[in-house]
Amino acid sequence: MGSPLTVLPHSGRDASEPQGSSEVPEPWREDARATIRTLAELERVLRLSDEERAGIEACARAGLPLAITPHYLSLCDPHDPSCPIRRQCVPSSREQHVAKGELLDPLGEETYTVAPHLVSRYPDRALLLVTDRCALYCRFCTRSRLVGQGSGAVRLQELEPAFAWLDAHQEVRELIVSGGEPLLMSESRLDALFAALAERPHLDDVRVASRLPVTLPSRITPALCRSLRRLPSLWLMTHFNHPKEICSASARACAQLVDAGIPILNHTVLMQGINDDPDTLTALFRGLVRMRVKPYYLLQGDVIVGSSHFRTPLEHGLQLMETLQGRLSGIALPKFVVDTPGGAGKVPLEPRYLERSESGQHTLRTFRGERVTYPDP
Repeated sequence: MGSPLTVLPHSGRDASEPQGSSEVPEPWREDARATIRTLAELERVLRLSDEERAGIEACARAGLPLAITPHYLSLCDPHDPSCPIRRQCVPSSREQHVAKGELLDPLGEETYTVAPHLVSRYPDRALLLVTDRCALYCRFCTRSRLVGQGSGAVRLQELEPAFAWLDAHQEVRELIVSGGEPLLMSESRLDALFAALAERPHLDDVRVASRLPVTLPSRITPALCRSLRRLPSLWLMTHFNHPKEICSASARACAQLVDAGIPILNHTVLMQGINDDPDTLTALFRGLVRMRVKPYYLLQGDVIVGSSHFRTPLEHGLQLMETLQGRLSGIALPKFVVDTPGGAGKVPLEPRYLERSESGQHTLRTFRGERVTYPDP
């Protein structure tokens, strides 16, 4: 049995506590309030293509909202619609094309919902969705059916059925807290949530999924780090997709988290024309390691509706992994996984390095293409 979750004493003042009128508002809240949400606002900053303009108009009528933080917008090339950062955040008319096999709920989360806001697709872990809001709406979002559609953070009382289900299923050892963007919640809300999770001693660890180190790095404050440290077994899963996202602000955000004792894993979505070449991925994964962030997953794109212009052929991902095997150390090399349609779970894929096995003799192919024989004892 693992050690039960505990909550460390809370020291210092929360950023969510009432402030005196003489105090300056928190910078991250000012950054969030300046988020671009309309075509008119975006046109003042970027020279939009017809495809982008049509995409923004379509998403204004229905679908995944437009929201781009000032920080993330500053990483975009204002003149180039093919900019890898811009393509991730600016809507395109191509989102309206539904390819064969694409699904509104590609991971089957609605099928595997066991209580309101709680999804269980694996025997030993569960997913808790605590908000439908994000700082930035990624155009390839696997939960585009949900995010930006509700009222924001879920009240703790509304999570009671989920907690009751967890109490009845002590085989669950890990909880992923996601949304939306959990770290947009106030420290007081996070403290209450973590206190409730600490009352479930069968949970060995909690993984919080957040893209804020990339999209709103000013949100990573000492007060937030103190709240996250209240669960000593908490891990942060963040989401860098391109080396341009690694900048001084994101590096400071990650340094604050790691220096506070919070380990960071990263998942990267493999996307056509954005990061689907070995040089880009090499630069990204090495940059993450320099920030003490472990590249954890390289994810094949989910079959979400309107995503075909992002997704790459499966074989291309395997070829990339074979190239990276010879370039990167194990600490910088993520697992290549496919989250299977319908909710059957993640499947790791690797190039085939074991070419032949016969009579206890195995032929292995190295990253250089050499064939080496390995004998069984």
